[in-house]
Amino acid sequence: IRGAPCKPTTPATEEVLATVQAADKADVDCAVAAAKKALFTWRDVPGSTRRDLLLKLANLMAEHQQELAEWESRDNGKPVSVARDVDVALAIEHFRYFAGWADKGMQGKTIPVSNTDSFAMTVHEPIGVVGCIIPWNFPIVMLAWKWAPLIACGCTCVMKSSEKTPLTALMMCDLALKAGFPPGVLNVVSGFGDTAGEAICRHPDIGKVCFTGSSAVGHKIAETAAKSPQLPRVTLELGGKSPLIVCEDADLDEAAAVAHIGLFLNHGQCCCASSRILVHESVHDEFVKKCVAKAKAVKLGTEEGKDQGPQVDKIQFDKVMGYIQSGKDEGAKCVLGGARAGKKGYFVQPTVFADVKDHMKIAKEEIFGPVMQLMKFSTVEEAVERANATDYGLAAGICGTDISKMMGIAKRLNAGTVWINCYDDFDAAIPFGGFKASGYGREKSEYALANFTEVKTIQFPTVNFQA
Repeated sequence: IRGAPCKPTTPATEEVLATVQAADKADVDCAVAAAKKALFTWRDVPGSTRRDLLLKLANLMAEHQQELAEWESRDNGKPVSVARDVDVALAIEHFRYFAGWADKGMQGKTIPVSNTDSFAMTVHEPIGVVGCIIPWNFPIVMLAWKWAPLIACGCTCVMKSSEKTPLTALMMCDLALKAGFPPGVLNVVSGFGDTAGEAICRHPDIGKVCFTGSSAVGHKIAETAAKSPQLPRVTLELGGKSPLIVCEDADLDEAAAVAHIGLFLNHGQCCCASSRILVHESVHDEFVKKCVAKAKAVKLGTEEGKDQGPQVDKIQFDKVMGYIQSGKDEGAKCVLGGARAGKKGYFVQPTVFADVKDHMKIAKEEIFGPVMQLMKFSTVEEAVERANATDYGLAAGICGTDISKMMGIAKRLNAGTVWINCYDDFDAAIPFGGFKASGYGREKSEYALANFTEVKTIQFPTVNFQA
């Protein structure tokens, strides 16, 4: 690795955790060359073999689940128990889910054509070398979301991990070798977006680019990839400012639990966080009390049994604190938190704002921190209009008891996922992706297979024998 070193810190202590060499363009070229060489034979490996390798990798992760969780916690800042029981557990299930598609998903069709002396068919083939760029908020989960389906489809990969959280991706490389993946199939480079990331997007031998991250960077990814000679297909899973509508007939205890997980999951560092909570005016005040009570009970720390860790680094910490100050300056009512927690580590108090107005910065921009915004509405029509009044469209939520009304609302919300009386259910079988500035393409589920395959038509003449 030729690039300068990057030094990720432990968010809980602000101390340097490790020194990792950052890849440059030449390093990316080497990784892509290895992936291209491996593709020649890997694409023809039977689906059953790819299935077995995915299952072996999942089983090795299960054997090392505690170790992976501890390093994910040190690297990212989430509590160890959350990293183990949520993040690593979801990643394991993702590999097992796509193992099931590896020997079933590459199915084409036979196509009746008007020329009866001709036979036509389609076959699905691997798209080739895939360039993946993953974020720092869910490092091992995002790796699994990319690796599992592309392996199932017979592709090879060059992945750039975030310079903030590179360690578990390197650990996964070691486990992949132990599982028996051939050299060159899975390649990981650590580094920065403006060097390694750009090199991946521009590379002439990469046929697909997958990116998860902010909408601002997503626009740059699409623009840069468009300049590649191969014009690679691009999948973008980007940011959000997701609304949660709490109807007047909602069970408020259930709704408060939904809002809590929707906003405070992963210390608010979640692209689909329910960060615009629209509450019917008749239940608003009572709902605010319930949300405050739940947020007060949050236990800060990274140890076993804690609920909320620190923000990932000082950049994110300062950004979140800036948004909190903006909310106060613009007249929102801070009913809980609103300050740093402790003197060491990038901890932010769980914060709840009430009386938030649509024009406020905290109501319009993605905060990516433990900051809840509560807003009143009078009619369902108003709530839907305000919910859609954003450039984003990643997710949305609805709480209530009238399912017919909620289904009607769901049909009108411009979002890739609408959760009803629940939030942040990331089952591997459910597709995930956004509308508008929240990206395009779908991760997870059978839909993800389309990201990594090309459809080829094959046609040939036939002889029809007369009876």
